[in-house]
Formats: sequence, C-alpha cells, structure tokens
Amino acid sequence: MPAETKTPAADDVAKAATGAVEASQKAFAEAVSAAERTLSDAAKTAERVFREGAETLRSHTKVYTENAGQQMDVAQRYVMERVKERPLTATLTGLGVGVLIGLLLSNRDR
Repeated sequence: MPAETKTPAADDVAKAATGAVEASQKAFAEAVSAAERTLSDAAKTAERVFREGAETLRSHTKVYTENAGQQMDVAQRYVMERVKERPLTATLTGLGVGVLIGLLLSNRDR
C-alpha cells in the first residue's frame, strides 16, 4: 500500500479544513479591525472630554486669579495707607512680628 493514497473524502476534508481556517482568520482580522476602530474612537472621545475639562478649568481659574489679584491690590493699598498714617506704629509692628517669627523658628530646633 502506498503511503500517500488520497481519497476524494480526504480531499473534501482538507478543503473544508482549509476553508474553516481561512474563515476563522478572516473573522479574527475583522474582530481586530473592529477593536482597533473602537479603541481609536474611545481615545478620540477621551481626548475631547479632557480638552473640554481643561478649558472649563482654565476659565474658572482665570476668574479666581483675577479676583485674587484685585483683592491683593486692595490689601496693598490699605497697608500702604496705614503705614503712611502711622509710620512709627507700622515699624514697631513689623519689628514685633519679625521677633515673634524668629522665636517660633528658634523653638522649632529644640
């Protein structure tokens, strides 16, 4: 008996197996392609949401920084007016605050 005797049934099985392999490869390629599209869409959506959130945060912080800047200007004018009204009191107050901070920092090492 020859080792390589092929029957029509064996050919049909080989063709069916080859067709099944090709079909599964095609299905796998389509699944990978669909997954890539889904991931790409998700990445674009995430990027858009992040940009919108960053823009919203930027607009909110701009309002707060402007408000803080205005309050700092008001506080600076107030302090300057008080120093001009009573320079000796302001000097002694500054000296007292400096001594107090110095004492607090020197006690920290002990």
